[in-house]
Amino acid sequence: MAKYNLIALTNAVAGRDDEFNDWYTNVHLADVLKLPGVIAAQRYHMSGTQHRPGPFDYGYMAVYEIEIDNIRDTLDELKAVSGTDRMPLSPALQDKRMVWIMEPITGRVERPKG
Repeated sequence: MAKYNLIALTNAVAGRDDEFNDWYTNVHLADVLKLPGVIAAQRYHMSGTQHRPGPFDYGYMAVYEIEIDNIRDTLDELKAVSGTDRMPLSPALQDKRMVWIMEPITGRVERPKG
């Protein structure tokens, strides 16, 4: 079975971060986990400490782990349900967002112990 990560970069509408984060964490993650092959999800926000100065286009990121033979099945279902009663979108979510599908090209590498 192939493994993928779906990376979603988003922003809240100005002044609506609390509403955005409540919806994303308590509604949207569960909705995305219903898609074929999606097995896990984790959210992130932009740290105040960065390697290079901004500005940065996005303040939030979600990483979804997907295990499925045909990633098109996941994406087709996402397209079919996004913005419907099965996957409502919050008015606190900015329209501008980026979604990427990434595939691993190496195994996980860890620092040697000791």
